[in-house]
Amino acid sequence: MAKLDTFKSANEMIEARRPEQPVIGFRPHAAGQAARWFLENFQGDVAYAYKANSNVFLLGALYGAGIRHFDVASLPELEDAKTIPDVQFHFMHPVKSRHAIRRAFSLGCRSFSLDSEDELAKILHETKGAKDLVLWVRIAVPAKNSRVPLERKFGITGTKAARLLVKTRQVAKELGITFHVGSQTVTPDAYGSALEEVGRLIVKAGVLVNRIDVGGGFPSRYTNEQPTPLVEFMRVIHDGVDRLPVADGCRIMCEPGRALVAEAESLVVRVDARRGNDLFINDGSYGMLFDAAHLGFVFPVRLVGRTVPEPNVLKPFELWGPTCDSIDHMKGPFLLPDAIREGDYIEIGNTGAYARAIAGRFNGYGEYDEVIFQDPPMYSMYGTQLRSGAAA
Repeated sequence: MAKLDTFKSANEMIEARRPEQPVIGFRPHAAGQAARWFLENFQGDVAYAYKANSNVFLLGALYGAGIRHFDVASLPELEDAKTIPDVQFHFMHPVKSRHAIRRAFSLGCRSFSLDSEDELAKILHETKGAKDLVLWVRIAVPAKNSRVPLERKFGITGTKAARLLVKTRQVAKELGITFHVGSQTVTPDAYGSALEEVGRLIVKAGVLVNRIDVGGGFPSRYTNEQPTPLVEFMRVIHDGVDRLPVADGCRIMCEPGRALVAEAESLVVRVDARRGNDLFINDGSYGMLFDAAHLGFVFPVRLVGRTVPEPNVLKPFELWGPTCDSIDHMKGPFLLPDAIREGDYIEIGNTGAYARAIAGRFNGYGEYDEVIFQDPPMYSMYGTQLRSGAAA
């Protein structure tokens, strides 16, 4: 693992470097804080959703905090994560290639999700009818107040779900039910409704269930959102699980991704031009700002590297990325000082979830410097919240 330069804040980094390309600022301490909160407050296994961010510094922070379960969604993720000692892997993509199942099984993975009888047959064939499988039937549940609904692609319902539960129970060492309420779900009632549906399906199928996985979807804090406190999510989930007709000793699991790592990275960009309330910056939707461009996320922002004179009047700005493509546009509004100008730097906070994983190399962009920041995240579900828009 290469050693990264450490700075107290983005301000200190700008003063030292005046970087030419965008900079990713890691806050491993934020990932550790989030992981410890989940481990202390969730009454079951906490499986990190590996796809959210597989950076080694953040994985190290999560592992150091006590995370020992990983939700992987592809064979490359599993092979990459397999180097981490003393962890359990759950291959939770409901549709897998035969090669991926065989390879995962050979690497010691025994936990697989499915949402069809065809997938069940595939898993049994490629594992040669192994008797030590933990098999999770994924059901579809309605999305409520989620930014990214996920029920349309995967999941089974009704009579078909009950039949699949019966067939899976006959061959699994442990039978689980899993669901996903959608990414960035800001109210906990989605989990309560989903667990009610789980209870109905268990009764309909008449099966003994050993595990319940409530999936991911736990929210992070962004400028334009005020999610319900996470402790309320835990209360709704634990109350819902307590009412289920499940086996004694039934284990529960969750799969937080965004909630564990969103606060653990910032992106520092340079303003290359200002045209009225439009700022042209050196990263964008083809880089680490996909969610801002295509899902309407309004990340917290602040001017760094320069103190503007009082009064520090904030104005709404739209951001444009560096590529020649006109969809490289982040509408915002992003509140920044009216005095902002070409050559200034902006810290865009809470970009630790999915941004790095999605970023590409279109138009030759996509190169980043990497450093460590020691200050708190700009907004937090776990600690002190800072005012967006002010110079740090």
